[in-house]
Amino acid sequence: MIHNIIRDKPTRLFIFLGGFFITNAILAEIIGVKIFSLEDTLGFSKASFTLLGQSGLSFDLTVGILPWPVVFIMTDIINEYYGVKGVRFLSVLTAVLIAFVFVVFYIAIHTVPAEWWRVSQEAKGVPDMQAAFTQVVGQGMNIIFASLTAFMIGQLTDARVFRGIKRLTGEKRIWMRATLSTLVSQLIDTVVVSYIYLYFSMGFSFPRVTAIALVGYSYKFTVAILCTPLIYWIHDAIERYLGHEQAAGMKKAALEMQMNR
Repeated sequence: MIHNIIRDKPTRLFIFLGGFFITNAILAEIIGVKIFSLEDTLGFSKASFTLLGQSGLSFDLTVGILPWPVVFIMTDIINEYYGVKGVRFLSVLTAVLIAFVFVVFYIAIHTVPAEWWRVSQEAKGVPDMQAAFTQVVGQGMNIIFASLTAFMIGQLTDARVFRGIKRLTGEKRIWMRATLSTLVSQLIDTVVVSYIYLYFSMGFSFPRVTAIALVGYSYKFTVAILCTPLIYWIHDAIERYLGHEQAAGMKKAALEMQMNR
């Protein structure tokens, strides 16, 4: 039986898309502790602007946003061929796995380090490996809660907006349902994680949090627009893999399931 499952192209495609979806979501959570300068990375002059009365703002962003557009692209692709139920299943599974990862991190942090390992990288500028390990993987529970909450709300919003647009357009205007659903869901994701973590947890002022959220979203907005051609390329690749007839049947079934909800 397992051989039949593996040979089934729609099943293999779902496993591949789901695996890519989950991997990028977990990666984004783990590496998100680092803040990088977009301008310095691209070799541009450092921006310094004022927004909502907050001066000195620049594009200092969490590196977690780098793989995050992939998650939203995968959301739209999965929605296209497997419907809202497919997206919901993977979203819940991903949230559970992210929580599991941080539980394991918590246990790993609280094991007693070997003394030789703790000082093993002192010559390379890391005097305490245990402290470094704790800082990198030991993100606070507040940011984890904020991130998971934003992830679930954003994913379900993406699926619903995508479904609503597809109800109106049918198979036409892939760019519209993919791009608009991503723009809306990333806006909600940015707002939720920013206010839960920065406003309620860190105590930042409302104008400052709003300004930071707008700066972050402007980057996500730009990336979502630039990724639109990639959506079409992925659709074409899937059509070639499945065959036009099978791909059309899957999209029709997904649309009918959404229409009947």
